Amino acid sequence: MKMKPLGDRIVVERLEEETKKGSIIIPDTAKEKPQQGKVIAVGEGRFDETGKRIPMDVKKGDTILFGKYSGNEIKIDDKEYLIMREDDVLAIIDKEK
Repeated sequence: MKMKPLGDRIVVERLEEETKKGSIIIPDTAKEKPQQGKVIAVGEGRFDETGKRIPMDVKKGDTILFGKYSGNEIKIDDKEYLIMREDDVLAIIDKEK
């Protein structure tokens, strides 16, 4: 799949959360959709009032946190993705310690 989002939009693949909490297994019907995802594609950024392009802070490969109701769900090649604006990103997760 090759996709290029426009402006300040990004394409995100949701990351699955753990289905077991301690010794309790959470059934699929009780699970909420994950609010973490991996950035698959990034637009070129939005324009400011003077017409200058503002570069994106998020880049391809970043793991991000986003709001519960952020973005629009799309399905391509039997995989589900979210398309959202960079403003919907709450944080970039740094996995290095």
